Amino acid sequence: MQEDIIVQIMAKLKDIRKEKNITLQELAESAGVTKGMLSQVENNRTIPSLTVFLSIIKSMHIDINDFFTDFNTPQSSKVIFKKAAQYHPFEKENTVGFHYQRIMSSTIEQYHVDFVLLTLMPDAQRASVQTDAFEFKYILKGKVEYTIGEEVFLMEAGDSIFFDATEPHNPRNVGNTEAQLLVLYIFNTPK
Repeated sequence: MQEDIIVQIMAKLKDIRKEKNITLQELAESAGVTKGMLSQVENNRTIPSLTVFLSIIKSMHIDINDFFTDFNTPQSSKVIFKKAAQYHPFEKENTVGFHYQRIMSSTIEQYHVDFVLLTLMPDAQRASVQTDAFEFKYILKGKVEYTIGEEVFLMEAGDSIFFDATEPHNPRNVGNTEAQLLVLYIFNTPK
């Protein structure tokens, strides 16, 4: 098991696009992909094929060698240890009241796994999303109404759920205090 750079790559793509003031739509058209696909790549909801990845890089006029400088390299140890202060905050979508912190990200055989701490502020909600992964959610504190497809689950501290995230899904904090979830995304990496 090793610390992975897939998440760093997706974040860098998004950062460069924003630095160059390129809209999602402009980049999608230039790269020959849909805006939705590009959004899913930037928000770590799918891992692009090598062809799509290279098309995105080329469309932003980035030298491939320059792109891969300054990445954290994999650890040689079989153990990954992180202090809470090392958790990396990030955004997935334009949402209000959703606060993500990446605990760690790794690749195990053909699977990319992403461990995330998600804090939902009271009344936080968003439109349903779909992720090209399986998701596991464990409620650490608070009350969350989780809608997956047509089913609705009321979850409290200690409850967990595992599902195919290609189904539209959406959490909503239904409590009076912040809710916190431990989230595990499991992606099958393209070969």
